[in-house]
Amino acid sequence: MKKDFFSRLVYARKSPLFGKFAYLILKTFGIEIPRSVEIGENFYLVHGGFGVVIHPNTIIGDDVRIYPGVTLGRADIHKLIDQSDFKGFTIEKDAILSAGAKLLCKSGTMTIGAGSVIGANAVLLESTGENEIWVGIPAKKKGMRE
Repeated sequence: MKKDFFSRLVYARKSPLFGKFAYLILKTFGIEIPRSVEIGENFYLVHGGFGVVIHPNTIIGDDVRIYPGVTLGRADIHKLIDQSDFKGFTIEKDAILSAGAKLLCKSGTMTIGAGSVIGANAVLLESTGENEIWVGIPAKKKGMRE
């Protein structure tokens, strides 16, 4: 898959020379992906990924697609970070996070299984298995991806 401008900037965040500049350009376009986020190969911000916010403690696997308006964050923001049981997010290979999806983790690490799809505007509060389709508020497993 050919990388677009925004996906190239995501990878440029790790550059020792231009990383901070690439991060700031992304922020200017409403895309918050901290430099600490680890991202595999062929990551794609679909439609530019405007409004995407990803927690700094996130690992994203290969071939992951993220649509605009996706948020990965703590579900217990009422607590100070040092009082939280939250650890982070792992998004495994070939997962799709659809437009407006909110992934909120209260404790431990939330894992989105390989090949799983999180539907548009879903509010996911738990980890998924492989190739599962989750939709709704709160999100529930509705099927399997073929």
